[in-house]
Amino acid sequence: MILITGGAGYVGSHCVKELLAQGRDVVVFDNLDQGVREAVLTNKFVEGNLLRTEDLQSVFSRYEIDSVMHFAALASVGDSMRNPQRYYENNVIGTLNLLNAMRKHDVTRLIFSSSAAVYGDPEVVPIPEDHRKLPKNPYGSTKWMMEQAMADYAHAYGLHYIALRYFNAAGCDHDGQLGENHDPEEHLIPIVLDVALGRREALTIFGTDYETPDGTCVRDYVHVSDLATAHVLALDTLAAGGKSAACNLGIGNGYSVREVIESCRRVTEITIEAIEGPRRPGDPAVLVADPT
Repeated sequence: MILITGGAGYVGSHCVKELLAQGRDVVVFDNLDQGVREAVLTNKFVEGNLLRTEDLQSVFSRYEIDSVMHFAALASVGDSMRNPQRYYENNVIGTLNLLNAMRKHDVTRLIFSSSAAVYGDPEVVPIPEDHRKLPKNPYGSTKWMMEQAMADYAHAYGLHYIALRYFNAAGCDHDGQLGENHDPEEHLIPIVLDVALGRREALTIFGTDYETPDGTCVRDYVHVSDLATAHVLALDTLAAGGKSAACNLGIGNGYSVREVIESCRRVTEITIEAIEGPRRPGDPAVLVADPT
């Protein structure tokens, strides 16, 4: 059985759906702080918190778990700049608790939801996996710390893991059953669409003076269903005896904030009101994957 931490969240719920479609046996573990119970498409659900070791002990004792996909984390760059303590406690301590529960119950396969935020401001674009790691926000720092911890656990305790460094997740499953449901919403594409639908008056462009073609941040957008597929392939790789690794998940093409806004305007034929604002602390100018 596969344990999915954070399986009620955006990417986690899409991965659960993909696993169920393939006939895999999964159990979801989520505290519902950011996840949505309705997004969990299995009855095997445990409401629990990674910071409570007794919750982890309960789920590992109740189910015969042989693999873990670890999505559960706080994941806002801006919020991490304002509240770093929450991020180090939740993301780092919570993940260490998970790793130790896995050790106790002899579970050695782990797929980890990492992030392109581990790179910071890149020296080379597109960014290869061996690029130096200098996160510029606490969120990215927590992800890099946990990748290092996993490498150490692999060496000392026989953990087998693959860390998947997401670039910018986007979209929803093709039948529209799942999607983004963040509160507050901080992701660009749903915010732009909210403006188009009249749910917001305008959006703010955070920074127009970056060293990019149009002065706004450039990101690599990868479809959430592709992320889900990548997790399943990574797990199958470990099950077949593959080595531990860290891999980028992106498409290798970057799009600026202004380009995303213009694409939405062109598709919807609706004017998107945008306000130019100052840079947001912790944001790199460009994050584009080398997916090779």
